[in-house]
Amino acid sequence: MADRTLRGMRLGSQSMQSEEGVEFASRQRAQYLTTDGELFEVVFSADAELPDTWESPKSGREGVLLAPDGTPIDIVQADVKAARTHWDMLLERRSIAELEELLEERLQLLRQRRGTDERLGA
Repeated sequence: MADRTLRGMRLGSQSMQSEEGVEFASRQRAQYLTTDGELFEVVFSADAELPDTWESPKSGREGVLLAPDGTPIDIVQADVKAARTHWDMLLERRSIAELEELLEERLQLLRQRRGTDERLGA
């Protein structure tokens, strides 16, 4: 009986819902040009900010966004701010003198736990 109810039906490959009344999201096409002259298009949402560069799906090379008149746009390199390290953040909160004092306190505590007050390397 189950064979008769499923006969002629492509399960999972076709939606039973109609596309009546469906409005698709607005889109825009952006053209990119690689250094070797390959031209390719990428579709974005209409309200999306277009990236200056995009990787070609065929060659994997980086393409530059083309202006509507077909000329490559000028990419402005922003000043890259160096990443703050743990040490930089620590120096924002404490001075070198304070850090040396804290180090000495911790070393004394470790020496007391060990049972000797000898200085290492001295």
